Amino acid sequence: MKIVCEKDKILKALNSVIKAVASKTTMPILEGILIQTNDNEVKFTTYDLEIGIEYIMEAKVEQQGNTVVNAIMFSEIIRKLPDTEINITLNENNLLVIECEGSLYKLATMNPDEFPELPQITIENSIQIEQNTLKSMIRKTIFAVSIEENRPIFTGCLFQTIGNTLNVVAVDGFRLAWNSTKLVNNKNDFSAVIPGKTLNEVNKIILDSFDSISIGVSKNQALFEMDNCKIVTRLLDGEFLNYKNVIPENWETRIRINKNNLQDCFERISLISASSTEKEKKYPVKVLIDIGKVTISCTNQTGDAKEELYTTTEGKNLEAGFNPKYFLDALKVIEDEEIYVDFCSNISPCVIRPVGEGDYTYMILPIRLKD
Repeated sequence: MKIVCEKDKILKALNSVIKAVASKTTMPILEGILIQTNDNEVKFTTYDLEIGIEYIMEAKVEQQGNTVVNAIMFSEIIRKLPDTEINITLNENNLLVIECEGSLYKLATMNPDEFPELPQITIENSIQIEQNTLKSMIRKTIFAVSIEENRPIFTGCLFQTIGNTLNVVAVDGFRLAWNSTKLVNNKNDFSAVIPGKTLNEVNKIILDSFDSISIGVSKNQALFEMDNCKIVTRLLDGEFLNYKNVIPENWETRIRINKNNLQDCFERISLISASSTEKEKKYPVKVLIDIGKVTISCTNQTGDAKEELYTTTEGKNLEAGFNPKYFLDALKVIEDEEIYVDFCSNISPCVIRPVGEGDYTYMILPIRLKD
């Protein structure tokens, strides 16, 4: 095998596939990257038995061949080489020789026949979506994915099509994020829960462009496919939350507020909330809604803080406690200038909604305040 390519091209390929390399495994082959040539194309594949990524790049292939090399070592060497043409050769001793200007490296390789094949997926349902739309939907929901493994189904996002609408939903037991978009064409409705780890990697690979990406699902696998890249992942098993039934439709108290002002206020208040000398102890912020005014405050051993925002209020006065991080995570991804924040009571979840037509809903559970 002999390949000649530019550093920026191979680095882009490696950056795309590196996250599917197994980090803790008893199978050394899973720590490798499979390199295969086909005419003037080179395919890089990584697979940790949960997520697999293939990336195809054009290159000058002077001699065909296949091999597996340690992914981290290979990518770090490429990353630190000069920004110029790189020669990669598999020699007669099965060493991968990397040459670039005055640099010369030789890496041990593994048998490519031992590298596990990516699952062959029989697509049952699929949709086409613009990459920038998918990127936005992941960004607006992924923060609410659970990191707790005791309920594995919530460590992923629900992808659900209903008619020509795609809903992406994340929930972690304390909050919910729901984003939706219209599809040009959807033949069959489906629901699939895709691991958050996979979606984070998809989000890094796809472009902020109008180029299309295909999402296909089978019974237990999903496939993301673009022009030169393919990502295969297992689906999460279990029953996802019936999200539409848990979001309150009515409200007793509503504020209409400038999103940036509310975000700035929570960011300042969280300086006190997060500064407790008692590690791991979380102090809620108190939200007090009065006629035409919202007061947000926090008190702990470090000090106390209070912010007042004059805004439009409807309904009853209300006092409730919240984790400021949950508010901030939602506010940071909202692009609207003004939002509604709706409350039913001080022990019911609050709901952040767009003032006009919008594609998102965020729900946050309150924290009981001590008397």
